[in-house]
Amino acid sequence: MPVVKISTNRRVTIPKAICDVLGLREGQFVEVTRRNGVIVIKPTDIAEPDDILTPADKASLRRGLAQVKRGESIPWDEVKKRLKL
Repeated sequence: MPVVKISTNRRVTIPKAICDVLGLREGQFVEVTRRNGVIVIKPTDIAEPDDILTPADKASLRRGLAQVKRGESIPWDEVKKRLKL
């Protein structure tokens, strides 16, 4: 089992052998959680941290999808017309 050192800003280097087995690449994001006193690092498919929706964004998205399902949507051309774009 490899041993690594926590460096400046609490950075930890994941050993290459583990990255290779998990298919982790430089620049990829991972999810870090704590489970029963153990640190768990797992790959995530999030491309950028900004891609994570806030609770308010999720609620807004749910409302919008519900409106579309109820047929309460309008074409983009109509939106532009109403906004005078």
